[in-house]
Amino acid sequence: MGFEIERKWLIKELPEGIGGFPHKEYVQGYLCTEPTVRVRQEGDEYVLTYKGAGLLKREEYNLPLTEVSFRHLITKCDGRLIHKTRYFIPLSDQKGLTIELDVYKGELSGLMTAEIEFPSEAEAMGFEAPDWFSEDVSLRPEYKNSALAMDDTLDILP
Repeated sequence: MGFEIERKWLIKELPEGIGGFPHKEYVQGYLCTEPTVRVRQEGDEYVLTYKGAGLLKREEYNLPLTEVSFRHLITKCDGRLIHKTRYFIPLSDQKGLTIELDVYKGELSGLMTAEIEFPSEAEAMGFEAPDWFSEDVSLRPEYKNSALAMDDTLDILP
């Protein structure tokens, strides 16, 4: 059984030198939000993901898809498709931790979030965010991507 332990923050301004970090374009949609079943294009890769209930810690399984399967399934998604650029920023003072900085596009343009996956809940709760992070929204369900895909979430945009 796989688990994800993750915290999430809002970002008001991009950090300097963001263009120098690796990044990918993402397109994702949700076949179901309870439980979460997502299809996603990550650059040249395609993935079907199941996520269980929870905010800070939850079950997660990823299965590879072919492009043909992804193209078929994406037409079955509820709500809006999410388009974003994800930047991968290693935390030099935290071994193995990476900031995943999402810059949303389209209807969600203006929203920027940063997520970090942790090996334990204790490490997640003890983490001190960099100064350029804003509000911690880890425990706010309206900032889950599955919620952002639904039409009634635009009122949280900056």
